[in-house]
Amino acid sequence: MTTYIGLIGSGNITQTHARAGSAIPGVKISAIYGTNPQTVKDLATQHQATPFQDFTAFLVHKPMDLIILGTPSGLHAQQGIAAAQHGLHVLTEKPIDITTKNADALIAAAEKSKVKLAVIFQDRLKPNIQRLKQWLDRGHLGKPLLVDARVKWYRPPDYYSNSNWRGTFALDGGGALINQAIHTVDLLLYLLGDVAQVQARTSTVLHKIEAEDTAVATLEFANGAVGTLLATTAAYPGYPRRLEITGTEGTVILEHDRIIAADLRNPPPDFANMSTGDSKQSASSAAVTDISGHQAILEDFLQAIANNTQPICNGREGRRSLALVESIYNSAWTPHL
Repeated sequence: MTTYIGLIGSGNITQTHARAGSAIPGVKISAIYGTNPQTVKDLATQHQATPFQDFTAFLVHKPMDLIILGTPSGLHAQQGIAAAQHGLHVLTEKPIDITTKNADALIAAAEKSKVKLAVIFQDRLKPNIQRLKQWLDRGHLGKPLLVDARVKWYRPPDYYSNSNWRGTFALDGGGALINQAIHTVDLLLYLLGDVAQVQARTSTVLHKIEAEDTAVATLEFANGAVGTLLATTAAYPGYPRRLEITGTEGTVILEHDRIIAADLRNPPPDFANMSTGDSKQSASSAAVTDISGHQAILEDFLQAIANNTQPICNGREGRRSLALVESIYNSAWTPHL
């Protein structure tokens, strides 16, 4: 049985979605909607799909079972709600939207229409991250004590100047924190649970954008651990994301997708068989060279639809990182004594 996918957007990330979908047996890219006629036409021709510039016409195209959103973040809820109302399952790029109010409306619309909703946080399915999650859940690190998360990336000036939405509050919802570091925010919540308190500062230190290109936050987790989060797109030439977690039984260091150090009092049985990941991706470029993460998320979503189960990051899970980002922004924008 073939699953037919509609793509919303025609930029770099939608091209990744198209490649990921085409790599899965039994999946067909059916239709593509976007506002750039040339890129929509080119992508549609490449994947033998029907191109649309009329969103209403796109939504009623048949056959189509689900849509993948690759548009500016501030449009996710609006477009996702419209798709859900047409009975289409919704898989959206991160973040789920730029406000929790909009996210709640999308979650409610999906539940009302009885369609699946998921957010693309592909890092959750990376092999080393899955392994670290298991180690934490099984107590191999003991009680978490200290967390240090660093997203010291670089984006050139034209990354923002050539875009009508990146770094804007209206469509991006902010800057380096909500766009680039949102993956790491989700990872912190996925691995360590909820954050109870935050204190933060944001600043625009390099780029000519209205939102921040640098954010620093201190976090107090509900489990008692404390940590820091640093996010920037101003750190030339860009460095792999780094996450260090210290517990009572040792420390694990994750550099982008790879566990590069694990100093544990009692190493787990699978300790010697760690696989490697992509150590460069995202640090200095928005281009996605490795589609395996997006493919894994899409496969997970297709399984959730087929088996009527929950995807690894459903709408409510996807809302958690946005809520924490909102809290960080609120702290940064509130005058401190």
